[in-house]
Amino acid sequence: MARSHTFSLGALAGALLLAAGLAGTPAYAEGDANRGAVLANTCLGCHGIEGYRNAFPTYRVPKLGGQHAESLYLALVEYAERRRSHATMYAQAATFTDQDKRDMAAFFAEAAELETGTPRSGPRVERGREKAAVCAACHGANGVSVNPEWPTLAGQHESYLFHALRQYRSGERQNAIMAGQVLALSDEDMRDLAAFYAAQPGLVTTTSRRIARR
Repeated sequence: MARSHTFSLGALAGALLLAAGLAGTPAYAEGDANRGAVLANTCLGCHGIEGYRNAFPTYRVPKLGGQHAESLYLALVEYAERRRSHATMYAQAATFTDQDKRDMAAFFAEAAELETGTPRSGPRVERGREKAAVCAACHGANGVSVNPEWPTLAGQHESYLFHALRQYRSGERQNAIMAGQVLALSDEDMRDLAAFYAAQPGLVTTTSRRIARR
C-alpha cells in the first residue's frame, strides 16, 4: 500500500524550528566569481551540457545557473564531507579549498539569471502543486527559495529532483530538515513533487555560450 502524502504539522513545525536555528550560523562569505569561472571549467564537462545524464543511476545532472551561491557552496561542502553520496562529486569537491568552493558557487550564481515564463501544466504537476504546500516555507511557493541557504527548485530537471528526494529518504543525503520531511513520501509523491517544480520557470544550464555573454 502506498504511503500517505499527508504531512505532519508537528514535523513541519520541528523542521521550521531547526531552520530557525540554522539561520544563526555565520554569514556566507561571498566568493570571487571571476576566479570561480576559471575553476568551474572542470564542472562544465557535465553541468555545462544541456540535458547531460548521470550514467548510473540515470538522471539529468542538475542545472546550476541562477542557483543561490550559498546553497551551491553548502552542497559542495556536503559532497566533500560525504553527506551527499556521489563518487565523482566527492572526488572533485574533496580537492577544492573552502575558498575554491565559494568562488565557484559565486560564478554559477552569477553566470545566468532565472528564466521567467509560463509554467507547464498537467495532472501530475497539479498533484505536485498540492503536495508542495508544505515545502513552500523553505523553497518558496513556486520553488524559488526564500532563503539563500536553501536551493531553488524551480526549473530543475525532474529526474534529478526525484533522485535527490529518494536519496534524502534513504539517508544517502544527510540533512536534518529534509530527513524529517521525506519519511512520509511515497515514490509517487516524489514524482509529483518533482514534476511540479520542474514545470516552473527558473534554473538554467550554465553553458559556455552563456558564460561568454557575462
